[in-house]
Amino acid sequence: MKRYCFLLIALCCPFAFLSSQLIYEVSGNAAKGKSYILATDRMVDMQFLDTIPNVFAYFGRCDKVITEFTMQDYEAINALRLAALLPDSVRLNNFYSEDEYRYIDQSLLLTLQMGLAQLCRMKPSYLTEMYRTELFRQWLNYDDSRSMESFFEAVAAEKDIPVIGLDNVGETMYMIFDRETFHHQCKDLLHAVQYPEQEVNLERNIMNMYRQGLLTDISYLVTSPDNTSSLSYSDYQVYARRNATWVKRLAPYLKEGKAFITLNCMYLGGDKGLLAQLRAAGYKVKPANRAAIAK
Repeated sequence: MKRYCFLLIALCCPFAFLSSQLIYEVSGNAAKGKSYILATDRMVDMQFLDTIPNVFAYFGRCDKVITEFTMQDYEAINALRLAALLPDSVRLNNFYSEDEYRYIDQSLLLTLQMGLAQLCRMKPSYLTEMYRTELFRQWLNYDDSRSMESFFEAVAAEKDIPVIGLDNVGETMYMIFDRETFHHQCKDLLHAVQYPEQEVNLERNIMNMYRQGLLTDISYLVTSPDNTSSLSYSDYQVYARRNATWVKRLAPYLKEGKAFITLNCMYLGGDKGLLAQLRAAGYKVKPANRAAIAK
């Protein structure tokens, strides 16, 4: 009878089961208390948080928020804007044929209402991200003002709860603008404007997997040879190396306990994801609502 009751609850409330795989409890390694890791997806509206069981209760138990980069640091944001600029000695048109340069210009103009006349001083990685973001607004109804990704950081700032970034400004600039070689950045930009549907389809698939709590599947999707978008296997390798650094940086906060950690879903799942690396370091990591669901 209990088994049938559980199945009935799962069928009636599908998101209650699946969304439970999006928040994880971290303990062990002499931690004084429990901490929590919430997987996020910038494409998902903050309203989706209501489907994640007890997420606000877990947030209320914590006394600090830890994220990738503290977006409330306006000096850092200004530094990022400056880092998006090409060096004076570099001209973007030197890295493309005339036809390729013209095609990129027309594609940016059509999508962003700005072409290379206005944007040629920007790094190709920045142009690719601008282009992709606008594609997502137009094709997937992405609204950055409604994104769940920065929700808890904003709430923490309002409540004077400390917000801690795992990366400093220099590291963030590297991850956004320089994790790929310049030649690779140029190829990514050209490919993105030539095949925008690949960018949109990957992001749509990630979003759908995220809503189902399939973090490991997301890592497989990004690293698959079938993925030919600008977000590639080489990017994931960079994330994996950074995860190893993050485990060390998280150690003092996890030892204190009561940390609420919000990170993009792409960083968490898979053999080299942050969850696996935390387990390898001796932490006990489990879905936060597993016990509640089992009952």
